[in-house]
Formats: sequence, structure tokens, C-alpha cells
Amino acid sequence: MSLVDPYDHTYFMKRAMQEAEAAYEKGEIPIGAVVVIKNKIIARSHNLTETLNDVTAHAEMQAITAAANFLGGKYLKGCTLYVTIEPCQMCAGALFWSQIPKIVYGARDEQRGCIAMDTKLHPKTEMTGGVLAEEASALLKRFFIEKRNLN
Repeated sequence: MSLVDPYDHTYFMKRAMQEAEAAYEKGEIPIGAVVVIKNKIIARSHNLTETLNDVTAHAEMQAITAAANFLGGKYLKGCTLYVTIEPCQMCAGALFWSQIPKIVYGARDEQRGCIAMDTKLHPKTEMTGGVLAEEASALLKRFFIEKRNLN
């Protein structure tokens, strides 16, 4: 008999999806993020670019700031970022400087994501993708279909 880890990637990605849903409800592009250390969520966020009228207010950027404030320092050593969509080049750059050791994302961003843009992460950062990818992608697609139909 093996025990199931209650704090696996799916568990934390579901928390990030809750943040993406909150963004969706506010009319923001539905991307959510959580930062975890030792199986504890220390930061949660979602896109706020429209609310704050700030192109840099991506979910990851908000999460980095909140986690750094929680930890009392600029480096996110020992942390894992869970984000519903692959980070963009800007966010990947900020994650590089935060020295976060692990990034877990849901769906790929084939056009603007850090992989497509060949953005370098910190050499010690490990990235895993595809966790709840279908759910994350479906929410994003629904948002843009509704947005197009309103205009």
C-alpha cells in the first residue's frame, strides 16, 4: 500500500486555477499563480493588468512580489511557482532574478511563452509543464471567445 501525497502538483495547480478563475471574473486574462514552500502556499495571485492599468501586473510578477515580502528577501530559494500558463519572457526574466528553483506550469503559450522565445531561466531552475493543461487552456480560450463576441 502506498500513500498518496496530498500536496502534489495537481493540488497546487488547482489553487492556481482558482486564482485564474478570480481573474476571469474580473475581466482579466485568466492566469493564476501560487508560490509554495514546504507544502505551504505563501503567495497567491492572478493577472491584474487591467485593474492596475499596468502591463507588468502579470500573475507571476504579483506572486514573486508577494512571496518575497512573505520571506523578507528577494530570493525565492526553496520555493515552487505554480502558474496556469507558461511564463512569458518578462516573467521568466523576473523568475531568473528571483532564483526560484522550480516552476510548474499548466498550458504552453506557443507564441509568447518563454520556451518559444528561448528565454533563459536561472541555471538551477527546473521547469515542468502540462499540469492541468487542458483546464488552463480551456479557461483561456473561453475568455478570448467571450471577449471577441462582446466586441
